[in-house]
Amino acid sequence: MPIEIGLWKLGAKLEPVRFEPLETERKLEDALATDLSLVGPGLLLIKRQVTTTSGKFVDMLAVDVQGTLVVIELKRSKTPREAVAQLLDYASWAKNLSRQEISDLYSEAHVGASFDEAYVARFGSSVPEEINEQHKLVLVCASLDPESERIIEYLSSDYGVPINAVFFRFFRDGASEFLARSWLIEPNEVEARSSRAITQKTSEPWNGRDFVVNFGDGDHRSWVDGQKYGFVAGGGGRWYSSSLRQLFKGARVFVNIPQEGFVGVGTVTSEAVPAKEFRIVMPDGTEQSLLNAPLRAPEIGHDQDDPELAEYVVGVDWIHTRPREQAYRETGMQGNQNTAWKLRDKFTLEKLKAHFNLQD
Repeated sequence: MPIEIGLWKLGAKLEPVRFEPLETERKLEDALATDLSLVGPGLLLIKRQVTTTSGKFVDMLAVDVQGTLVVIELKRSKTPREAVAQLLDYASWAKNLSRQEISDLYSEAHVGASFDEAYVARFGSSVPEEINEQHKLVLVCASLDPESERIIEYLSSDYGVPINAVFFRFFRDGASEFLARSWLIEPNEVEARSSRAITQKTSEPWNGRDFVVNFGDGDHRSWVDGQKYGFVAGGGGRWYSSSLRQLFKGARVFVNIPQEGFVGVGTVTSEAVPAKEFRIVMPDGTEQSLLNAPLRAPEIGHDQDDPELAEYVVGVDWIHTRPREQAYRETGMQGNQNTAWKLRDKFTLEKLKAHFNLQD
């Protein structure tokens, strides 16, 4: 059913915060352009109001760290069928964009700026060769009627179309203004459905839950500390830390020490934050900063005032762990150089589940 959002102010009594329609759709578009994390973490805006070959205008075109293009369209006053049909039309145009065309669009919107340089600055790695191999579709709206919801659910669940809707409601409390957000379909579920649908074309599908984290055990982080306090970490440059932002609460992570093997599996309890902001619960039940705890690798606090170089930490509730000396690996298991990556390989996953005695 369509989703309704409400806010209440806590006090001596509950007071509803008044919902008001946005003055203009442009105001919401400006807010999204300022911070695209409103529609998804780890996005780089390529251009707004992009002209297609048919003379129509895509509200926003963005790209993520995997090189996937994201087509973002505001529903405005369109009918449900028009809004979804238009989004699909834009997707059919966007899927044919070459790397050079994407670069040119970025340069048109950011005069004097290089797309390749902006990509490295945003994600800490160079533009992947396979850019625009896949794309995602996001419909932005204040509300959604049953017909639109049914169409989007049908395309996503039955055909694996990577389409979703995100709802924004505008609230005002005195001089303060708020945006509230919710999704029609949980974003990781959309990706899992799409991944299953393209199995025959590309690699094995991702199950929407399992990741591997490459844990560099050394001066800047210690696996002993990670086991004891419940975390994984990465840093020393955006390339090393940005992929940790994929990890969401409830995700399952298998920890691999490079050149050694797998040493643990657990469930993510908190998303990536700089090490100086990560807090832990001590044996006596008190809470304190990770950097104030006894650590094998106190240098995890390196460059803590530099968001580019700082260490980023993700909380994990361990299911099973092993000391480094008992790391597990077999020939043929999948590997990847990113700090965090989606585990798709069935052989690797089944071996890890058996080794750590996991039932699902």
